[in-house]
Amino acid sequence: MYQIKFDEPVHVHFIGIGGISMSGLAEILLSRHFTISGSDSKESELTQKLVKEGAVVNYPQRAENITDDIDVVVYTAAIHPDNPEFAAARDKGIPMLTRAELLGELMRNFKQAINVSGTHGKTTTTSMITEILLEAEADPTVSVGGMLKDIGGNIRVGGQDTFVVEACEYTNSFLSFFPTIEVILNVEADHLDFFKDIDDIRHSFRLFAEKLPADGLLVINSDIKHYDYFTAGLNCRCITFGHDKDADYTANFISYDKLAHPTYTLFFKGEEIAKVELGVTGEHNIYNSMAAIAVCRDLGIDMDTILRGLRRFTGTDRRFQKKGSVNGFTIIDDYAHHPQEIAATIEAAKKYPHRKLWIAFQPHTYSRTAALLDDFAGALSQADEIVLADIYAAREKNTIGISSDDLRKHMLEQNTNVYYIPEFSDIEKFLLEHVKEGDVLITMGAGNIYEVGEDLLRLPGAVVEE
Repeated sequence: MYQIKFDEPVHVHFIGIGGISMSGLAEILLSRHFTISGSDSKESELTQKLVKEGAVVNYPQRAENITDDIDVVVYTAAIHPDNPEFAAARDKGIPMLTRAELLGELMRNFKQAINVSGTHGKTTTTSMITEILLEAEADPTVSVGGMLKDIGGNIRVGGQDTFVVEACEYTNSFLSFFPTIEVILNVEADHLDFFKDIDDIRHSFRLFAEKLPADGLLVINSDIKHYDYFTAGLNCRCITFGHDKDADYTANFISYDKLAHPTYTLFFKGEEIAKVELGVTGEHNIYNSMAAIAVCRDLGIDMDTILRGLRRFTGTDRRFQKKGSVNGFTIIDDYAHHPQEIAATIEAAKKYPHRKLWIAFQPHTYSRTAALLDDFAGALSQADEIVLADIYAAREKNTIGISSDDLRKHMLEQNTNVYYIPEFSDIEKFLLEHVKEGDVLITMGAGNIYEVGEDLLRLPGAVVEE
């Protein structure tokens, strides 16, 4: 595989440079004096920013954009062999890397490469670690899957000591990485359009754990079923966190403020070490924070700095994000699109001040909806009222013949207050007629369901959260 070395800058061309992740990686290389070119279908704020920083960006993608002076071409999973630039690079014999492979190559250039993985909680935990490192003035370079206010986006270009990366298992992307520290938050059935089953997913995470060097560290949730499958025989150190009293890091004496922000007493190997206050909502974030604490303590950051960083962290976009209020009810947006995430978000919302809890949910992909139908029904039914939008197809076609109405019918045995309303405009009308003062509405899903809340907040008298 082509190796990227910061002390040997070359010409890198990005096919689809305008994507949020691709543009961030290009920005990191620009800061290291690489020559950067790329192409995309149209101009955007991201491509304009790259041009200002010295990149050459062409529109649209054409074979002639692949010039002979290019040393390596980077492309995303959305680029197929019939793409004119992909084909031209292949014909010229130019080395090519996937986005994940480039990200892995970048990691080789840092003293510490911290990879945060798991079916859910990756973005929040990556962001918590980032906030702590910023509080410690450690100048991290960061690639996170959400928009983090304190770094002004999803990428931070910092020093060459520490690289913090959200590591996704989909298409086995994280197996292209070179971590020195790994976090495994949880391992659940997901992405079943790629993985065969939960055993296939567990095998992928095991291979990921095996990528750690002998002097590396694995931080793992001991609540994962048979978690020792992932740790057995590893040469690296392992630290656990979780509910289990035998975990290295545990939480006790948990309480919540009026906005459901947790406070807890942290124990390490049975010894009380700190009282932790979080600025984010829900019990699941207690366990995300313990993972972040384990990583940062191992990096030598003192506990007072860690506590300040965690208090400062108030969440990323689309993670229990309060958007505002209209007609006296509160609108929150959340990215939850897996049953475990939905259950955790609803459990957190139950501790949040409300009269009735409404969920406007948009299922994400046909394969996930079909494979986890029972789990979706059980998780969503814990809310008071549920409105289901049409399934967000993302990368898929509906070869299964499933719809959100199938989910509605599946839920009726557990909660009769469930409505299938395909169109966003009709959902908005329904919500305005039925959601009352004092209620909480959560727009939920990984697609564009957040637009429902944003449309409601454009109404006269709406109050938008700053």
